[in-house]
Amino acid sequence: MDGVAALLARTALTAGASPGSVHIRSRLELPGFFRPEKKWDFLVVEDGCLVAAAELKSQIGPSFGNNFNNRSEEAIGSGLDLVDAFEKRPTPNGTTPWRGWMMLLEDSPRSRTPVRLKEPHFKADSEFRRTSYAARYAELCRRLVSTRLYTASALILAPRSPRGEFHEPDPALGMLPFLNSLAKACRR
Repeated sequence: MDGVAALLARTALTAGASPGSVHIRSRLELPGFFRPEKKWDFLVVEDGCLVAAAELKSQIGPSFGNNFNNRSEEAIGSGLDLVDAFEKRPTPNGTTPWRGWMMLLEDSPRSRTPVRLKEPHFKADSEFRRTSYAARYAELCRRLVSTRLYTASALILAPRSPRGEFHEPDPALGMLPFLNSLAKACRR
């Protein structure tokens, strides 16, 4: 995900963030509300204000089910922790920081095939019925944004081959909207 972090950095710099404000390799810790600190994958901290923070995750098979639940819990927890921390400790300029979450998922038959849903006591939301792990990640991304835990979210599917092939199952969750959202937050 180093290449994605570098792309986010270039986007922030092109939009107007100062070079010293963009962090992708060091100084990535932020205080949380539920924990003293959390290391993010990308930050923009300008004049003592958090402008942007992003989590960049990837997953390959074969254990898509267990990893989907773990990644979902991480995304929800990190988003809530950051939102609550900055609601309790507003930035000096009073702005809400941009928050991004991106998933790079292995594109394989196992990630694209609908999986069984266990509902021994209660029914799950219909959006999760007869869905693959790729579709479940797309729904997670949409809900992370609709609940305002994150400002933007992206889902990219790519095979394990190193040829650079990828696709975006939902254009609204593609890299261009994600990068445009970040650029808007970084404009000076």
